[in-house]
Amino acid sequence: MEWLALHYRFMIIDAHCDVLTAMEEQGRSLADVGRGGHVDLRRLRRGGVGLMFMAAFISPAHRERATVRALELLARAYEELEKNREELMPVRCAADMVRARVSGKTGVLLAVEGGEALAGRLEVLRMFYRLGVRCLTLTWNGRNELGDGVGEEGTRGGLTRFGREVVREMNRLGMVVDVSHLSEAGFWDVLEESAQPVVASHSNSRRICPHRRNLTDEQIRALAAAGGVVGLCFCPDFIHPTEPSLERLLDHLDHIVSLAGIGCVGIGSDFDGIDGVVPGLEDVSRLPNLTRALWERGYREKEIAAILGGNFWRVLHQVLPRQDLAL
Repeated sequence: MEWLALHYRFMIIDAHCDVLTAMEEQGRSLADVGRGGHVDLRRLRRGGVGLMFMAAFISPAHRERATVRALELLARAYEELEKNREELMPVRCAADMVRARVSGKTGVLLAVEGGEALAGRLEVLRMFYRLGVRCLTLTWNGRNELGDGVGEEGTRGGLTRFGREVVREMNRLGMVVDVSHLSEAGFWDVLEESAQPVVASHSNSRRICPHRRNLTDEQIRALAAAGGVVGLCFCPDFIHPTEPSLERLLDHLDHIVSLAGIGCVGIGSDFDGIDGVVPGLEDVSRLPNLTRALWERGYREKEIAAILGGNFWRVLHQVLPRQDLAL
């Protein structure tokens, strides 16, 4: 099976995974097998994942203690990295990406999902950087000190002054700016402010599925023109209102490619952060099914390599520092 050989030859990057929260809720670790969820070490190996964005999600329930919550989840991430250092390694710079690839380990890039964790202070952002955080999703669905999320209906609110400062500081530090969950006005403010490519780590096409979390055609074109990448999200609600499937997910891919080319799309599964799953993509071990579907739809080797990880690899190599100079 040519497509299967291709799958395990490529560097596969998943730009959004909520396994930190899931492990806490399910009382398990990454080494546990058969304990639920979508991601563990065995399934990561079977899925062929070479680099995973591990998100510290700040849920609304933790809004009043967002910074502490982020630190709790990051501490859990480092516990997992230490316990499983034969299979995992932290990725803080471009050189780490190469080391992970050469070593055969799965790289872990730490992210914070929800800028409320910054408590309105650039100093906190800088400390998260020193702790190894290399991606920040500026908002979740609601409003925070950085700007409005997609759930703020009717406000037309974009980034605040502080939000703009955060984008500029992330550019300076070498952190990936993530616009998934951000309001449309905030999205345009980010593109105006950022000197580096930005990502929508887990979002699909609103033209194909009219969900507020998906991106409009205009947003996709603009993000791609700035060198950014959209991570296809496996959340059923973002794929089709009534009949989500792997084929419908590829309809999103086809449309995004038709708008902006093969270089602007990747994977942002949202595994362990979604309630339902798409048949064929029930957990991370089933990622080879995506490669097979791409092959059968007519995408060729170089295109599949770009989608599975090459496009995010390019952005990370441009944005992250060359070497880890955090301390």
